[in-house]
Amino acid sequence: MPISKGLQKSEPPWKEWDKKAQKNGLRHQVYAVNGDCYVGEWKDNMKHGKGTQIWKKKGAMYEGDWKFGKRDGYGTLSFSDQEMGKHRKVYSGWWKGDKKSGYGIQFFGPKEYYEGEWCGNQRSGWGRMYYSNGDLYEGQWLNDKPHGEGMLRQKNGNRYEGYWQRGMKNGSGRFFHLDHGQLFEGFWVDDVAKCGTMIDFGRDEAPEPTQFPIPEIKILDPDGVLEEALAMFKKPEEED
Repeated sequence: MPISKGLQKSEPPWKEWDKKAQKNGLRHQVYAVNGDCYVGEWKDNMKHGKGTQIWKKKGAMYEGDWKFGKRDGYGTLSFSDQEMGKHRKVYSGWWKGDKKSGYGIQFFGPKEYYEGEWCGNQRSGWGRMYYSNGDLYEGQWLNDKPHGEGMLRQKNGNRYEGYWQRGMKNGSGRFFHLDHGQLFEGFWVDDVAKCGTMIDFGRDEAPEPTQFPIPEIKILDPDGVLEEALAMFKKPEEED
């Protein structure tokens, strides 16, 4: 009885073509339809490892680590500067899931930058902010604003040390008026000092000392003033 051999099953050509088209390992320039360009490592057809991405329309460039198609690890984000004819560094630090997370430095301008912790593209944790007007804030952040305990040092040397909420002085704190040689210690609500005490502090060494001594002021109901300030301070917390 004759024995007939069965035909060997072969994969359709498109499967072989798809395998060859899959990007794995190091690749040279890979262009997208919109003109974007990526040079670097791939895994399972996704950017994975070290690589450089250029977004043509945005004029942005990212150099650093990738994980399954997203910026993840350490990397630098830059934008093209037409006047200088090169890319200007905007952020250098850690990323997670395509967002700034961990320690990093963000440049907002030639004389304004932040160095510290990030979470989900926002300043959160401990950080130091250098402002273009010469002020410096160092302390805790939450949702991109000073929040918690921190110190603001102004260009003229005056400084506030105390608590913050939503980017404003809220809670107990001390304000050193070094230009006048005075110190105010008290309680703030939304950047407004509600109650406290002012004392002379190095008046003789101050560059612009206050001409007259601080008069003695007696509050008829100090407990009531403090209670009202505390109530205003707690109200925003409850709304959050």
